[in-house]
Amino acid sequence: MSLPKINPTKTEAWKRLSEHFDATSEVLMQDQFQEDPNRANSFSITWNGFLVDYSKNRIDLETLQLLRQLADEVKLKEAIEAQFTGKHINETEDRAVGHTELRNFGSMKPEVCETLDKIKSFTEKVISGEWKGYTGKSITHIVNIGIGGSDLGPDMVCDALAYYKNHLDVRFVSNVDGDHVMESLKGLDRETTLFIIVSKTFTTQETLTNAQTIRKWFLEDAGETDVAKHFVAVSTNLEAVSSFGIASENIFPMWNWVGGRFSLWSAVGLSIACAVGYDHFESLLKGAHEMDLHFKDTSFESNIPVILALISVWYSNFYYAESECVVPYSQYLSKLVAYLQQGIMESNGKGIDRNGDPVDYETGTIVWGSTGTNAQHAFFQLIQQGTKLIPTDFIAFKNSLHGNEDHQNKLLANCVAQTEALLQGTKGITVENNFKEFTGNRPTNTILIDSLTPRSLGSLIAMYEHKLFVQGIVWNIFSYDQWGVELGKKLAKGTLNAIAEGDMEAIDNQSTQKLISRIRS
Repeated sequence: MSLPKINPTKTEAWKRLSEHFDATSEVLMQDQFQEDPNRANSFSITWNGFLVDYSKNRIDLETLQLLRQLADEVKLKEAIEAQFTGKHINETEDRAVGHTELRNFGSMKPEVCETLDKIKSFTEKVISGEWKGYTGKSITHIVNIGIGGSDLGPDMVCDALAYYKNHLDVRFVSNVDGDHVMESLKGLDRETTLFIIVSKTFTTQETLTNAQTIRKWFLEDAGETDVAKHFVAVSTNLEAVSSFGIASENIFPMWNWVGGRFSLWSAVGLSIACAVGYDHFESLLKGAHEMDLHFKDTSFESNIPVILALISVWYSNFYYAESECVVPYSQYLSKLVAYLQQGIMESNGKGIDRNGDPVDYETGTIVWGSTGTNAQHAFFQLIQQGTKLIPTDFIAFKNSLHGNEDHQNKLLANCVAQTEALLQGTKGITVENNFKEFTGNRPTNTILIDSLTPRSLGSLIAMYEHKLFVQGIVWNIFSYDQWGVELGKKLAKGTLNAIAEGDMEAIDNQSTQKLISRIRS
């Protein structure tokens, strides 16, 4: 078997963690800091421009030791080895999980090298203006047509690296909502717009519907032969792509050993390379690879993704915290949470373990959040004073890209102050009434990075990728399939037929029948 199949609740470490929780759950972090003047150093990691401070958590050295014991007992090291050596750890689909191979420049598969060369050549032609549209004009706008992993990752990265963008205007069309499509086309010139269709099978309903609608729009002023100059594809379905009118030399490959939600590092990231240039795209990949090496080679006590994952398991399975909040203190990262939601919740939202048995313990965490300081004026009241325990990741950058020191100082002051407020509450402060009282003792991680660069962003994304992998291994679930998504796709075909044609034969549920009747009335 590719992965170990060990129920974590049957391990000795789990039993000891339960006893440890009973003995320490009432301990206050405020007291822990007072008792240990070296706590901040003992519970933090400095790596490659990152400072990961996890000292403001309801843990002590014994907690971490027991969590590492749990990792050993579920054979995490063996699981990491299985992934990095290409074993078919996505067992339900009989596939390897090879997204880390897309950024391993020291030992890269020939087909990956060829694809990167093709991305470089293509993007250089488009950015320089050498690539011409059907009237001889250079490209000014790029539209990426995809959904899920073919949209969220590239869209997030293009926003995150806006500081490094060139003159090209890059847009994203994902939702099958026709209004969204038409709004996205507003102001576009057919003569200077290039469309990238991203679909592994070239059969995804939303993507193909949007692509055909946009093709029809394009042909209102252009001819069939002009499609080849304005549409390229990232796909494995060469026949369907060719039938669409896309030239074979403008098809970029995908591989079944790369899951959609981990595919921005592949040709799925073509829009990223167009937006920021190939060199920055390669730096993004290299930053991710540096985190890969850290994760693969570093002992668990100093391993950033492992520690963050184990702390998350501690809260999810022993404190029964249902969610985790992520708050980046950078507006550039405004789409990071949506990206992480797909990566984490689609991966670990599972109720069947690797033995095929229903789980009787918590798996998966609800991931949510927004950017600071906006979030402070929205949902922080719930985190600060509500009844729910919500562990929160604070992500910040020491340096401002545009160099506005006053703004950056205020931004970082708010970030640090919020973590301090969540820790201390109003302890030691006289308040007028209990409405203004805050208990504190609310857990946070702070991830402080020197600067937002393509390289550091790559490392940050890879950090969360490896974190969710570790969680999945501990929970004894398969993180890399997505059967729940596939079920929804299948059912949509039946409801579409009922809505479009009135054929209700396949619709049994009376609520669904009533909704469709209302839609058709």
